[in-house]
Amino acid sequence: MAKLEMMVGAFMIVGILCLGYLSIKLGKMELMGGDYYTVSAKFDSVSGLKPGARVEIAGVEVGKVDRIELDPKGWDQALAYLKIKSGTRIGDDVIASVRTSGIIGDKFIKLKPGGSDHFLKNNDTIRETESAIDIEELVSKFIHGKV
Repeated sequence: MAKLEMMVGAFMIVGILCLGYLSIKLGKMELMGGDYYTVSAKFDSVSGLKPGARVEIAGVEVGKVDRIELDPKGWDQALAYLKIKSGTRIGDDVIASVRTSGIIGDKFIKLKPGGSDHFLKNNDTIRETESAIDIEELVSKFIHGKV
């Protein structure tokens, strides 16, 4: 009887470990922080962008938005911190823009590379940005005849 209980206990432990592993992998969680470097970008508006949103170059995911906060130097801009996979080299003349996937889809950051031979390193800043297009503001201007 004790041998059967030991086998059931071992089976349960293995099952719980497998379930934990699958939860972490399918949830795309990172236990040790992953192999990323961080860059920041200032935007006039990041309306609808959330932490965890993808960062893409040419439609390929190369990172994610780590956090978003108000720029401490100027309270009229948002500062987005992007975690970029270590193997991805981004030129210092890259343009970061907030885009929408589909008509009413999630917001993400699209990086459009330039031709520079100098690359961004950890804690560098992307200088050229394009803010999100606010559909509600455009519709409001259209309705009130200000377009």
